[in-house]
Amino acid sequence: MSYFLRSASLTNYMEVARAVGLDPHQMLRAAKINRDVLLDPDIRIPAASVGRLLEASARDGHAEDFGLRLAELRQFSNLGPLAFVVREEPTLRRALESMVRYMGLQNESLAMRVEEMDGLVVIRLQILSDQPAGSMRQATQLAAGVMFRMLSMFLGPAWRPRSICFSHAPPESQTTYLRVFGMPALFNQDFDGIVCVASDLEAPLPSYDPVMAQQVKRYLGTLLAQSNTTMADKVRKLVYALLPSGMCSIDRVAQHLGVDRRTIHRRLAQDGTTYSQILNEARAGLATSYIENRSRPLSEVATLLGFSSLSAFSRWFGNQFGCSVSKWRTTRTGEQVEET
Repeated sequence: MSYFLRSASLTNYMEVARAVGLDPHQMLRAAKINRDVLLDPDIRIPAASVGRLLEASARDGHAEDFGLRLAELRQFSNLGPLAFVVREEPTLRRALESMVRYMGLQNESLAMRVEEMDGLVVIRLQILSDQPAGSMRQATQLAAGVMFRMLSMFLGPAWRPRSICFSHAPPESQTTYLRVFGMPALFNQDFDGIVCVASDLEAPLPSYDPVMAQQVKRYLGTLLAQSNTTMADKVRKLVYALLPSGMCSIDRVAQHLGVDRRTIHRRLAQDGTTYSQILNEARAGLATSYIENRSRPLSEVATLLGFSSLSAFSRWFGNQFGCSVSKWRTTRTGEQVEET
């Protein structure tokens, strides 16, 4: 599955790349991205290419916080169509709900989900990658940084969430994280995203205009209808969101989509895929990302992927990749590790 995003995702790339000693045009060529994307924010480019560019820039520039440095320079206008819908909602909560609905117009590869429990709201951010073994660390940093900046714009510079969470291992230095978020981030977490107090989201948005809001939603609804979003896309994003909860069944997915499971089976068949295939592909992509972090227990990985036990995960992994987790790690790093 190929995902696309607006070239606005690379806004300020030249400045950040040069700041870490890179030639931005050379990096773009290596990633096979036309330099015109830096001039026009509305060009659709493959998300996988952007992901590779960001990872290569972090590696070659010796800046493991490259994605966060990009986020630090983002303006609200860089959100494109999403900026309209966010401004034209009565509260921040409603704005986030609209972002979930219309995110595909800005970035097809970003799955966003808002959950509320016990007075807290969890904003989950999941980068969907069609390259399972590739790291999405920089893209995740960028998404979390942009989300934080948007929330701070409406809640004020003194606002702080309950926590900023990343599933990847901690960096050598949190200097940039402290500068961008104003607080330490948490690492090796079960998800990527932001946790805040639910009451914060009831903040009214001064830009709200009911008449303009209706016009904006009608316009964005037309764009959404013209987009290439398929049932497979919708199911895939829900699978990524529901896997960690252990409740990622086709019945639960159907409930979220407001249809029955037979409709999902039929529509997925029309798209040339099945629910089981989508679930397996999602697990494979997440598994390689999780196990690259050696400090994360495999029992935790099993839970995050929706398996009932570590043994069930191990059997699945062996069937999927043709080797054990330890052998997979050895192949990736060349290090000898204890058999798992």
